[in-house]
Amino acid sequence: MGAQAQRTEEWADVTPDAARRLLTAAVQAFAERGYHATTTRDIAGRAGMSPAALYIHYKTKEELLYRISGVGHRLALDIVTRARDGAGTPAERLAEAVRRFVRWHAEHHTTARVVQYELGALGEEHHAEIIALRRATDAAVRAIIEDGVAAGDFDVPDVRGTTLAVLSLCIDVARWFNAEGRRTPDEVGELYAGLVLRMVGGTDGQP
Repeated sequence: MGAQAQRTEEWADVTPDAARRLLTAAVQAFAERGYHATTTRDIAGRAGMSPAALYIHYKTKEELLYRISGVGHRLALDIVTRARDGAGTPAERLAEAVRRFVRWHAEHHTTARVVQYELGALGEEHHAEIIALRRATDAAVRAIIEDGVAAGDFDVPDVRGTTLAVLSLCIDVARWFNAEGRRTPDEVGELYAGLVLRMVGGTDGQP
């Protein structure tokens, strides 16, 4: 799937078309210039619209970031929650969580960079809401690791610290992934699933 097609699919639920175009433009601008260096004029120009047209759909630049961040964090929570509640051993569920989490960060690396690294630009109320989603994501992954420890499948002296390491490893994919590089998102997902299983001492890395 091409980059433009991925961006269209990513925000398919956003209507009308003008609002979707503005979100897509904001993602690109924030990823390239950073939130603070991006102006509403930059975003509107990328969307082929006037600055005044932007305010019809979004009251502020921060509202655009909040919408982008909310979509990304809810998707992340859904990915790990499905794995936590799925069938299989703790090792299988942890591998599935990592595989899908990493794949999303690779496939949508531009959006993921904005979602993960521009969090500090959110207003107080929006920031608190997103932090709650991040904590829920952390708790879901931690629950899988705790299941593995309880079953004697994982050797993890520090569950909280290991959970943080696992999530940090996955999230960092958005920073370095290159769609023209040697590995596909699926291949990176498989690699990281094996790395994480070795990290928790669960298996030889084969989910």
